[in-house]
Amino acid sequence: MAGELIGREALERIIQRAAELQAGEHDIGEGLTETELLSLGQDVGIPARHLRQALLEERTRSLVPAPRGLIAWLAGPERLSAQRVVPGDAGSVERSLGAWMEQYELLQMKRRYPDRISWDPKVGAFASLQRALGAGGRRFALARAAEVTGQVTPLETGFCHVQLLADVSNLRRQRIGIAAALVGSGAAATGTFLALAVLTPFAWAPAAALGAAAVAALRAHRGQYEQVQIGLEQVLDRLERGEIRPEHALPGSRVNAFVRLADEIRSLMSPGAPPRG
Repeated sequence: MAGELIGREALERIIQRAAELQAGEHDIGEGLTETELLSLGQDVGIPARHLRQALLEERTRSLVPAPRGLIAWLAGPERLSAQRVVPGDAGSVERSLGAWMEQYELLQMKRRYPDRISWDPKVGAFASLQRALGAGGRRFALARAAEVTGQVTPLETGFCHVQLLADVSNLRRQRIGIAAALVGSGAAATGTFLALAVLTPFAWAPAAALGAAAVAALRAHRGQYEQVQIGLEQVLDRLERGEIRPEHALPGSRVNAFVRLADEIRSLMSPGAPPRG
């Protein structure tokens, strides 16, 4: 139907397929040069700046093999990463990224290296209260990681490559600890039942049940990791769209944190109440 709304996933497939059909009408042989690619993009109506960004993303894409094996399947990886080519010069992007992490992700700078910056979660009752209240409707998923590292690499004029790395080994250790406690409890209960000469099928029931619970506890990483991964991608989305700007780093742009927290508490206690000016 002409007026029917096309979903985002379907739209991406349609555009990708249309581009394949258009490219098929050109003799590309073994490939195209950058100039030929830009010319082809002009023919199909794709702006050159979008093609350049996509080309830079392809050139800087790192193929990191996914961890394999039983332990990786059960407990998940120790680190999550996301990367993107974004518009802007490296200095401005780095300042904007740092200000955003500290103001809106409840992180604090840990180390500044020559080629990267690391942050860890803010500590203290105030930061904990902000996270508990979900100030601004945010989940603060990045604050669940032990450390977040950002690296901004300049590319050609007007573009830079941003890579974010989240160390989630702390979440992994928590799940392994819970699983180990469950397995230990099951083994202890089964040992006690065997010593008391309980019938074998019933004696092994605690070990089997708590063993299954341990596997479920380890596999819980999927939900935890998904939130952290989305948090990384959302930061890159904002950088790409220009929603994170150097102005965030200016002292005058920092709204008093106590006022923000008071507004959050007031909104929870009295929905619809206007914030204090």
